[in-house]
Amino acid sequence: MEWRGLHELMEQGKWVPQKEDLMDLFSSKDLLKLGKLAHQVRLNKNGKKVYYALNRHINYTNVCENGCLFCAFSKRKGDSGAYVLSIQEIIDMVARNGKIDEVHLVGGCNSDLSLSYFVDIITAIKTMFPNIGIKGLTAVEIAHIAKKENKSFQYVILALKDAGLDALAGGGAEIFANSIRSQICPNKISGKIWLDIHKTAHKCGIKSNATMLFGHVERVEHRIEHLLKLRELQEETGGFMSFVPIPFLPKNTKLEYKKGPTAVDILKTVAISRIALTNFDHIKAYWVMMGLGLATIALNFGADDLEGTVLSERIGKDAGGEDSGLMNEEKLVQIIRQSGFVPVRRTTLYN
Repeated sequence: MEWRGLHELMEQGKWVPQKEDLMDLFSSKDLLKLGKLAHQVRLNKNGKKVYYALNRHINYTNVCENGCLFCAFSKRKGDSGAYVLSIQEIIDMVARNGKIDEVHLVGGCNSDLSLSYFVDIITAIKTMFPNIGIKGLTAVEIAHIAKKENKSFQYVILALKDAGLDALAGGGAEIFANSIRSQICPNKISGKIWLDIHKTAHKCGIKSNATMLFGHVERVEHRIEHLLKLRELQEETGGFMSFVPIPFLPKNTKLEYKKGPTAVDILKTVAISRIALTNFDHIKAYWVMMGLGLATIALNFGADDLEGTVLSERIGKDAGGEDSGLMNEEKLVQIIRQSGFVPVRRTTLYN
C-alpha cells in the first residue's frame, strides 16, 4: 500500500478505506507506519485531547442464561457466588465515592429481573443524583427484557429513556459473523439484531457506543466486516459516540486454551479501527482489558479516550483484566499528561 498522503486524502474525504484496503493494512508488517497514519487521523479529529470520565461500573447481576464461552463473569442461577444487587445496594455504590459523572450499568441476562427493575434503578439514580449520566444495558440485555415482557425493542428503550437513561452501552457486539457467534456465544442474539437494536435506540434519541471482541476464534476478515457494518449504520443514523476494540482475555473462560491477541495485534486493531471508522468521533483504549501500559501506547495508535476511572468493574477483572480499584482521577490525568496529551474530563455524551 502507498502510505504517502493517505491521511490528507482521508481528511478531504477522498479515501474511505474498503475491505481490500483494510486487509492490506492488517497484512502490513510496518506497525509504526500504521500507527502514524492512525495517529494523524485522530489528531485531525480530536487534536491532542484524551477524554476520560469519572465513572463507576455497576454490574447489577452476574446471573446469565447465555453461557458465552468467552465470559469469566457469568453464573447460573443457584451457583455459588451468584448475585443480584438491590436498588438500595446500587444507590449506595453510586454514593460511595462522591464525585462521579457517569454510571455504567450492565449485567447478565437474568430472567428473574423485569423491566420495572431497570426502570426503578435508573429512576432512583436520577432522583438521587440528577447530574450523573447513565450509560446502561447492552443490546443483548434490551433484547432479553423485550422477550420477557413481550414488548418491542422500541417500547423497552423508550421506557428506559423516560426513566432517565442517557446512552446505551456498546457491549454484546462481539463479532457480528454468524459463523463466529455460533462458536463463542450460540445463545446470544445475532449481530443483525444487535445492529437493529442500536438503530432503534438512535431513532429514539438515545446515543450509544459500539464494541468488538477480538483475538479468540475469529479471523481478520471477520473483524473488517464487523467494522464496515458499524460504519454503514453510523452513516445512516449518526448515533454512535465511540468504538471500543476489546481484546479477548482467556483467564477463567471456556476458551482458556486460547492465548488471546498479542500486543502487536491489539495496537494494529486499534489503529485500523481508527482508520476504518471514518465517521466515528472517538476510539477508546479500554485500559481494564488492554492493560494500562498498552492502553497508554494506544493513544499514539488512534485512540483518544481512556474510558475513565471505571470503579467497581468486575467483568474484565474476572477474566484477568486490570483491577479498576487501583485507578483514580489524579493517576489518570498524570498518565495522560506524561504521554504528551491533554486530559479532558467528559460527560456520558462527551460534553
